[in-house]
Amino acid sequence: MHQTPERDLRKFEKSLPIALLRTREATTRLFKPFIDLHDLTMPQWRVLRALAEADALDARTLSERCVILPPSLTRIFRAMTLRGLIRQVECADARRHMVAITDTGRALFEQVLQESEPDYTRLAAAFGPERLDMLLDLLNELRDTAQGLVDQSQQQDTRKVMPGRR
Repeated sequence: MHQTPERDLRKFEKSLPIALLRTREATTRLFKPFIDLHDLTMPQWRVLRALAEADALDARTLSERCVILPPSLTRIFRAMTLRGLIRQVECADARRHMVAITDTGRALFEQVLQESEPDYTRLAAAFGPERLDMLLDLLNELRDTAQGLVDQSQQQDTRKVMPGRR
């Protein structure tokens, strides 16, 4: 039997990446049926959700906001445009691909939101509305902190590769 060396290793149940994955899976199972009912994928829903709060967004912003890789986003744009959910928007910078939600897309967004809201309300009530709000704030702070550490590490790696530059 393989034994781990003597050290203070976090227990599996206390692993942050595992806890986040499990939470994502559990919450996705709660809301995915509403998405499936309207023949949407979870990434398509994220795009629709992001666009519902904005006039128009460029592909880079959507990629970052929705946590979708650019090549996948291109396919998502194509499928959603064919369904009439989004439309391309003119932009002064031809290099930027701007999209906006259509009236059809907004109607679908509102319908899914209305159907899923009772489950969201039940979840918030069971977990505690204040605790859920605090959790969301903490998760955003944790994301920003982790991203800052990644950025810092990448800067240090760059300095190692290019000595003498600051």
